[in-house]
Amino acid sequence: MKIGALAKATGTKVETVRYYEKIGLLPPPARTVSNYRDYGSDHLARLSFIRRARNLGFTLKALRELLALSDNKDQSCKAVDEIASRHLAEIDQKIDDLTTLRSELGRVIGACQHGTVAECKIIETLAPRI
Repeated sequence: MKIGALAKATGTKVETVRYYEKIGLLPPPARTVSNYRDYGSDHLARLSFIRRARNLGFTLKALRELLALSDNKDQSCKAVDEIASRHLAEIDQKIDDLTTLRSELGRVIGACQHGTVAECKIIETLAPRI
C-alpha cells in the first residue's frame, strides 16, 4: 500500500509516517518500480502499535524500548512491565500536579471581587514578582 493509504488506515499524518521512518521506529518500506513507498501488513501493524502507544502517552524513548522488546517475543515481559510502571508513575505525578494546579486556580478565582483589572487577584497572581 502507498503511504497515503497507510496513513489513513492508522489515522496518522503522512509527514508523521515519514518522521517515524526517519527516526527508525518504522522500517523503510520496499519501493515500487516508480519509486513509491510500498508498505505491507507488518508496517500497518507496527504503525498501529506506535499510534496506540503514543495515544496512551508513551514517550518516543519508551516506545523505542517497547518496540525492541516486542520484536523479541520469547523473552520475559518484566522489562515491558517496568516501562509501563514507570509511565504510570509519570501519569500519577501529572495528576497530582494538575490537582494542585486546579486547587490553586480555584482559590485565585474564588478571591476575585469582580472589581477592576487593577485590583484583579488573578492578574496579580499571574504577574511576575520583580
